Amino acid sequence: MRTLVEIPDDDIKWLDRVAEERGVSRTAIVREAVAAMRAGTSRKAVDDFFGLWRDRADIGEGLGFQRRIRAGDAP
Repeated sequence: MRTLVEIPDDDIKWLDRVAEERGVSRTAIVREAVAAMRAGTSRKAVDDFFGLWRDRADIGEGLGFQRRIRAGDAP
């Protein structure tokens, strides 16, 4: 899909320089940047939820909690 985006001249010069150094098009650099931003957004979700239960002293360590759940003894 084509799209029209206004990018400041300094950024265009930077994009052109990076594209030339890598031997790819400016478009390829922009696509790579968008993909990296999307991947970073997904990573933020992981970071936000990792350790979510760390303050739950009542559950104990992970494997023991998992075994209690399976046995029907979880809080």
